[in-house]
Amino acid sequence: MSAIDPYKLKISQLRILVAVADYQNFSEAALSLNISQSAVSHAIATLEAQLGIILFNRGRNGAYLTPVGEKLILPAKEILDLLQKMVTEANRAKGLEGGNVRLVAFRSAATHILPTLIAQFRHRFPLITVSVTEVDEQIEKERILRSGQADIGLLHLPCSDEFETWEILRDEYVVLLPRSLELNQTRLTWKQLAKYPLIISAIDSCSIKIREYLQRSEESVKIDYEMKQDSTIISMAIQGLGAAILPRLAAEPIPPQLEVYSLPVPLERIIKAAVLKNALHTPAVFAFLDALKNYQRYLPTNIDREVYLSRLLA
Repeated sequence: MSAIDPYKLKISQLRILVAVADYQNFSEAALSLNISQSAVSHAIATLEAQLGIILFNRGRNGAYLTPVGEKLILPAKEILDLLQKMVTEANRAKGLEGGNVRLVAFRSAATHILPTLIAQFRHRFPLITVSVTEVDEQIEKERILRSGQADIGLLHLPCSDEFETWEILRDEYVVLLPRSLELNQTRLTWKQLAKYPLIISAIDSCSIKIREYLQRSEESVKIDYEMKQDSTIISMAIQGLGAAILPRLAAEPIPPQLEVYSLPVPLERIIKAAVLKNALHTPAVFAFLDALKNYQRYLPTNIDREVYLSRLLA
């Protein structure tokens, strides 16, 4: 039997192979590709002849991959994906000789997530400028995105369905107490937490989340202070005025006078990138979205706290 020449295989054959495998039906695959059923049948028959194998079992109920067909479908999809990536990169390169990406983000994301990301992005695309506006209230961030004053937002609360979002990372809420207390544990109980006056953020997006969380407490807890600045909350904890509850990102860098403890029941905020659906974004904006998606894949959602910090703040 003569060897198969891979260069004689056609991209159109692979597209039809994948479509028939997905729809398990020749006619439905033809409709999805906007070609005739006979063209689909001919393409599959030709491909089977070239490969010397049967790819599909045909019957009244449709077309189903044979065992060898199952083995070939994944490489076919990978080839098509790589070709699409080539075309996408080529098209974006045409529009990446300049441009601007406008970001709106809350303070801790602007401090700990964006600087490294922007530096890496600017190294790759030196002619694209990136601007950042710091806004803590989510309603205002959504308004800025909706009005077209920013292209991408970093949010940590659910938003309306007019936005498309991607998860970047999960940020744990922690308790900060003076190190001098020398509590020999990493997680506080409700009873221990109730011993201290609580210091939380006055920003609505944080305050509401923490108050709702504390309603589940098994003990009577009391919020004594609500402060707008994270640095003020940390300073008050250093002075022993109470237990500060903050997202880990907002608390960084942790002063040496403080120890970090987990809450009795885990609480976290999901930080997402958001864009307005159906907006006409520039190639520069799409390129920055790709950088954000890569950042999301780099940080797993469930990892050890120290690993989380070392990766995040490296």
